[in-house]
Amino acid sequence: MKLHKASAAAAAALVLSLTATACGSGDSGDDGDGGGKITIGIKFDQPGLGLKKPDNTYAGFDVDVATYVAKELGYEAKDIVWKQAPSAERENLISNGDVKFVVASYSINDARKQKVDFAGPYFLAHQDLLVRSDDSSIAQAADLNSKKLCSVTGSTSAQNVHDKLAPKAELLQVGGYSECLTGLENKAVDALTTDDSILAGYAAQKEHQGKFKLAGLKLSDENYGIGLKKGDTALQTKINAALKKMESDGSWEKAVKANFGPAKYQNEPAPSITEGS
Repeated sequence: MKLHKASAAAAAALVLSLTATACGSGDSGDDGDGGGKITIGIKFDQPGLGLKKPDNTYAGFDVDVATYVAKELGYEAKDIVWKQAPSAERENLISNGDVKFVVASYSINDARKQKVDFAGPYFLAHQDLLVRSDDSSIAQAADLNSKKLCSVTGSTSAQNVHDKLAPKAELLQVGGYSECLTGLENKAVDALTTDDSILAGYAAQKEHQGKFKLAGLKLSDENYGIGLKKGDTALQTKINAALKKMESDGSWEKAVKANFGPAKYQNEPAPSITEGS
């Protein structure tokens, strides 16, 4: 009887051991989240790039890129846990291991590379102006002199235009881009400035189609990269390979047209991969 109990206990221990091993092998050893899931940081409030919709689904070019990359890493769309990644929190989310990587209109620059590594770039954006479709008076930044320029509080893009290109422009800073769009539509302001990809995302929204246009000024170069933990060269290499495949098989161009097409956005070609090379 005692022998039987001992055998049963040993068998149970063996089953538990095998179960634990199986769970461990299902986690791929790469995402750190367990259960075969991967957590990715995106914006929740940028139409065309990263937007959480009322039905709790997610849409945008960054979402499409992240989903494609995740699949190349071995994760289906259902395995992705989306985490909001506000601009000020992106480095912390990566460094703390709260996300595996961040795809959130994340411009590559030297200051950020002190804290995190990047894969890519996967998109080249430019600072631009959004104006009303029927307004032909703004063809260059200098035309903003004596006009009202809107952007969000703390935006460096609006300050750059004001300080360097149109010092006589009246700079209005508000809490969110939607307030600028309302002001633009109501003629309370004359232009909105930020990255052209963000502007195109707003202009492409169903309720805004036909109302606004991009000036096409290319006031800066913004190379969007995928942020990841510093020193994770293995993941960087895998993501770069996924981005190259996305461009070569046509998925990148398809995602650009789907998310920005209604705004008649003239996007740049997919940029060459420079990070980690």
